[in-house]
Amino acid sequence: MDITPEDHRFAHDLAERTGAMALELRHRMLSDGAPVAQVKDAGDLAAHRMLTAEIEAARPDDGLLSEEGRAAETGESRAARLATSRTWIVDPVDGTREYAEGRVDWAVHVALCLDGVPVVGAAPLPALGESASTWAVPALGDPDPRRLAAPRILVSRSRPPAEAEHLVAALGGELLQMGSAGAKIMAVVRGDAEVYPHSGGQYEWDSAAPVAVALAAGLWCSRLDGSALTYNHEDPYLPDLLVCRPELADRVLGALAG
Repeated sequence: MDITPEDHRFAHDLAERTGAMALELRHRMLSDGAPVAQVKDAGDLAAHRMLTAEIEAARPDDGLLSEEGRAAETGESRAARLATSRTWIVDPVDGTREYAEGRVDWAVHVALCLDGVPVVGAAPLPALGESASTWAVPALGDPDPRRLAAPRILVSRSRPPAEAEHLVAALGGELLQMGSAGAKIMAVVRGDAEVYPHSGGQYEWDSAAPVAVALAAGLWCSRLDGSALTYNHEDPYLPDLLVCRPELADRVLGALAG
């Protein structure tokens, strides 16, 4: 079965509603003085249950991979997921630490991959009230020549990967710290940064949805060596990725290869 407009709208609406639910749950728990670890687990589980229940009800013939459901995946369910052309890949709360700490740089990820390609995606940032999906593709603004000459390069709040520091030296840019992968990719879509390289190891659910949105918006998305990002593998580990302005792709990939 091919992708339909309804798939895009379903992903958008489901991610938005899940994000609103998770945001309200966080507000209530933090107001009650719940420990950060408890908030983190409760939000992740509630979002997982909402996403998977609605996808299974609305798209029963499609495959489904959720971060929180990975441990419970059986050999039979894995084989069914790998055999289907259409597979939903979701991250109930991308950036659980940021979510539990009351920060804004976390997202909800809902993606639909067709033969391993992320075609449908929604990655809203609920705490910022921002929508981002292939149902309403964000407009990619014109490049700022100053930022192309000195690009902003996104890294996690922990130690920056060596590749990012190498890019700063090679391109004359600057590092910006931010939380979840979804928040970083959406920052490039919005024009708040130009490059997001990652080499610390992620999983398919960390990037499938925001990559779908980024591709639809016209950004460059690939592995760090320039090869295509593909999803719905038996092992969902995805070691690295690159999302950047298309005007910078050749320079960034050349610097990474050098």
